[in-house]
Amino acid sequence: QVQLVESGGGSVQPGGSLRLSCAASGRFFSAYKKAWYRQAPGKERELVAVISVSGTTNYADSVKGRFTISSDKSKNTVYLQMNSLKPEDTAVYYCNLAGSYWGKGTLVTVSS
Repeated sequence: QVQLVESGGGSVQPGGSLRLSCAASGRFFSAYKKAWYRQAPGKERELVAVISVSGTTNYADSVKGRFTISSDKSKNTVYLQMNSLKPEDTAVYYCNLAGSYWGKGTLVTVSS
């Protein structure tokens, strides 16, 4: 059974930074692609960033140049470094593994 636990969310002013972490249980972490999604109030969940098994990354246009996804297989953890945050980045951020497994989410609020 795979379990994902996100952390690192919180409140930050516009222009600030946060780093989200997602720790995974199970021994197949490095064999699957990892992704971060987000869901803002009243909106559908959207893909933010994905990292493949080979390390290739892709980002939503809205976060390119500001967010960075990375993975540390020695720690079974995937990260999302978020810089230059904007109010429209406010959402619950979810970690996803292999397109199938989800964490419970961590709230990010960007407000002055």
